[in-house]
Amino acid sequence: MRGLRRSDQIAPGVGDRPQPVLVRALSLTHATLYGLGVTIGAGIYVLVGVAAGRSGMHAPLAFVGAALVMALSAASFAELGTRMPVSASEAAYAQAAFHRRRLSLAVGLLVVATAMISAATISVGSAGYVGALLHIPAPLIIAGVVVSMGAVACLATVQSVTFAAIMTVIEIGGLLLIVAAGLLAGPDVVGRLPEMVPDLGDLAVWAGLSGTMLIAVFAYTGFEHLVNVAEELKEPSKTLPRALFLTVGISAAIYAAVMWVAVVTVPPGELARSQAPLATVFQRLTGLPLLVMSLIAIIATLNGIIVHMIMIARVLYGLSTQGNLPGWLARLHPATGTPTRATLIGAGAILALALLAPIAGLADFTARFTLVIFAIVRRARS
Repeated sequence: MRGLRRSDQIAPGVGDRPQPVLVRALSLTHATLYGLGVTIGAGIYVLVGVAAGRSGMHAPLAFVGAALVMALSAASFAELGTRMPVSASEAAYAQAAFHRRRLSLAVGLLVVATAMISAATISVGSAGYVGALLHIPAPLIIAGVVVSMGAVACLATVQSVTFAAIMTVIEIGGLLLIVAAGLLAGPDVVGRLPEMVPDLGDLAVWAGLSGTMLIAVFAYTGFEHLVNVAEELKEPSKTLPRALFLTVGISAAIYAAVMWVAVVTVPPGELARSQAPLATVFQRLTGLPLLVMSLIAIIATLNGIIVHMIMIARVLYGLSTQGNLPGWLARLHPATGTPTRATLIGAGAILALALLAPIAGLADFTARFTLVIFAIVRRARS
């Protein structure tokens, strides 16, 4: 690993800046559920239709292939994260590898910007689900959602992560409910498994799968944010790598299973045309009203907002302790031991973006920013 040693770790205080200490209170269970919460989200609800339209019965393989690609990035983050278990990890990696403070700051701010745009986009989506049930103006819903989730993110880390973990369990439970319903509906889910594997000589199918896999990759983005809570993990050298690979592995199993049940239950062409493909699958399998899936979707979006807020605050905190941002951002609340100032700044920026910015246009940059961050981290590891 070029230029990156344990001695390069950035101390949690620079010069006359305060030297706050985050509490190492998160277990492997906390870390894995946090990783799943930030990874499994609205993406799978949308990508089911897109993947089915492109690859039909072979679509589950795209999610398996994407997981293998993400495992390589997970290995990079695991190696760097165990060497430097600090907040604002990506910025710390860049500083240690390239010794350019401006680059380090730019990487950290890029991570923050990506998370803010993602959280703002999720907030708008959450307002859509809530508004369909309560008929409240969208701006009021967005404000209520962001403020309330910001308050949760200001709690002690164990409390806020546990709150997010409970919602993650519910969110994953909704996806597993679809899989269970598919298995109970008849023998097709198991009996038709051979249809998933394409003919080795069918180049057109394999080309289509390659394109679908590129899209499926973005269903896994988010697991890398685990490195930004490494400073609060118990035994990060052991916990972080396990949590990273568990997150990717569990996500892959859930994605592939849900995708397979979807294409077996509803014809791929119909899934591709559906505005809410998973809701269509759920209703077709269970006969239950769409309200059930809508409530699960609301929980999923709220969870996505919380985990992004937690991560944003830790990156701003880390950039401050590294000397790249004002020291007051690193001050911890005496009661909760969390960087509440950084959390409130993140929540305020998310609210402003959600209410004022053209989210559809901004969201396009999220994937591009993520790829840039991945490239820098891979380069820092080499």
